[in-house]
This record gives sequence, C-alpha cells and structure tokens, in this order.
Amino acid sequence: QVQVVESGGGLAQTGGSLRLSCAASGRAVNTRSMAWFRQAAGKEREFVASIAMNSDGIAYIDSVKDRFTISRDNAKNTIYLQMNSLKPEDTAVYYCKVRVFDLRDFWGRGTQVTVSS
Repeated sequence: QVQVVESGGGLAQTGGSLRLSCAASGRAVNTRSMAWFRQAAGKEREFVASIAMNSDGIAYIDSVKDRFTISRDNAKNTIYLQMNSLKPEDTAVYYCKVRVFDLRDFWGRGTQVTVSS
C-alpha cells in the first residue's frame, strides 16, 4: 500500500503564492508518475499538472501554465507545486495522485487552497 500526504495549502491573496508538497511512502514504493488535481466546490475534479519520476515528462492544464511549476525530489518520493500569481479561480481542494509502475493509482486526502480577491 502507498500512503500519499499533501501539505502546504492555505489562504493567499490574489497575486500571491503558495507551495504545495506531496510525499509518497510505503513498502517498496515504485513511483511511475505523480500529479496534482483540484476540485472546486460544486465542480468536478480536474487535472492540474503531472510529472514523470524517471523522465522529463511534465504537463500542465492551460489555465496554470506560466503560473504554476511542478517539480520533484526522487530521493524523497516527493513532488512540489509552486503556485504564483494566484487567482480566486484557483480556489479548490488540491489532491495528489501517485501512479506506481503496475499502473495502480493512490490518492491523498487533499489540501485546501483559498485565494481571496
């Protein structure tokens, strides 16, 4: 089993910044990729960004390109999401998803990000 824990959410003003972290742990964790999703109140969960753990593969949803940066620390099985120029529409619960090499997915419980206008 893989445990996934997000941290770093909170309250920011429009134009401000926050940095999220996601750590994966467990016996023999063999991580293929990790990703951030978000779910705003009353809306479906949407993809935000992803990163491959053993290649240069990175992807973003268009609405966060040039504002958010995803990065990784393979030694710690951890990814980060640096969020700059935050907007009220970025307000959501942010979830981390870990995909292991047998293609199973594991989710964290989420961390709240609130951007005030």
